[in-house]
Amino acid sequence: MEHKVHSRTPEEKKQLQQRLRRVEGQVRGLQQMIEEDRYCIDILIQLSAVQNALKKTGYEILEDHTKGCVTNAVENGDGDAVMDELMQVIRQFSK
Repeated sequence: MEHKVHSRTPEEKKQLQQRLRRVEGQVRGLQQMIEEDRYCIDILIQLSAVQNALKKTGYEILEDHTKGCVTNAVENGDGDAVMDELMQVIRQFSK
């Protein structure tokens, strides 16, 4: 299977990796909270924070894709297929 690529600057990569490492730490914290039999509401609040952090990261990538990849495809006459792909991922992402 061929994978499409999108080049990111070293700074963009660094920021995305930092965000995901933070989420990873939050998930480890959740695991520890379960192990420690923490109060359900505390766990739910932390779960919400993880979901929001992932959603925010996803929206940043989606914005980057729209402003970069989609715009370039439209300018090069490949807009229909890329727009269909974009709409499909927006529907999936908003579930």
